[in-house]
Amino acid sequence: MYRIRLALVVTLLVVPAKASELVLREIPANVVPGPAQYAVLLPEGYAEAQAPFPLLFYLHGGGGSRDALKQAKPLFDELWKSGQLPPLVAVTPSAGRSFYMDYKDGSQKWEQFLLGPFLDHLRETYKVRRDRQGTLLFGISMGGMGALRLGFKHPEKFGGLAALEPGIDPALKWKDVLPRNRFWRSQELMESIFGKPFDAAYWEANNPASIAAANPARLRSANLAIYLECGDEDAFNLHEATEFLHQVLWKHNIPHEYHLVRGADHLGRTLRPRSIEGLEFLAKVIHPPPADPAALELQKRLAPLKAAAEKSP
Repeated sequence: MYRIRLALVVTLLVVPAKASELVLREIPANVVPGPAQYAVLLPEGYAEAQAPFPLLFYLHGGGGSRDALKQAKPLFDELWKSGQLPPLVAVTPSAGRSFYMDYKDGSQKWEQFLLGPFLDHLRETYKVRRDRQGTLLFGISMGGMGALRLGFKHPEKFGGLAALEPGIDPALKWKDVLPRNRFWRSQELMESIFGKPFDAAYWEANNPASIAAANPARLRSANLAIYLECGDEDAFNLHEATEFLHQVLWKHNIPHEYHLVRGADHLGRTLRPRSIEGLEFLAKVIHPPPADPAALELQKRLAPLKAAAEKSP
């Protein structure tokens, strides 16, 4: 009898852990098809928190929707529980196959919407930070393309971005994009976004590699944290475009982290661990690690040798 009563007492003292909350909402919109639907993931302890949380744009792939955040919820919960990712507010707008950009004909203006009315709405509605260091981008496939484009065009608005297998092109000029790198996008889709007839100059103005090459000093001075990766067996040959962008960033001395993942394709079991690595990169943007004493000591020892080498013919 004593054991039974003790068990009951212990059971009553156990308080269920609070979980994250996924909320589905929509807002009026006149520059994109409205009402604009989105999902927002609020971390455990959100309701009681006084300080604002970092805001993460979690951008879905082509043809996806806000449901991508629902599918990612278990991963966020796991990373929050393990401490690999600090608590933050994640948001996913339903953007179809818009490329997250303003259409040439003005019929849809996703860039204007996301960085204008939508961002304003998020900051007014949720407990999120308003500084660039606390505003981040993460995307897979088309979402990776969107993260790069938004981040490169507006580096003053974001602290960092993680682009996984981004749907970009391995060229600075549209004429140099080969059929093997654009077979998966119809002419109709491209003309609906970049104009009919197709406007190559408008494509270049919105191509991440071209943006970086045209004004590398802006990205360097902004100190935007950039994470770039792709599988080396990507079915859409996006590893060629990702490698190309890496080389552009390298050539122009734009700091970034780059991973070519061996044996990884566009879909499948590798995406989960790759997503974790991308999110862990952004975690270090939110909470930068302290300087490494060993590395600082090495730099100090090598500084005279480097200086002498620079002066040598």
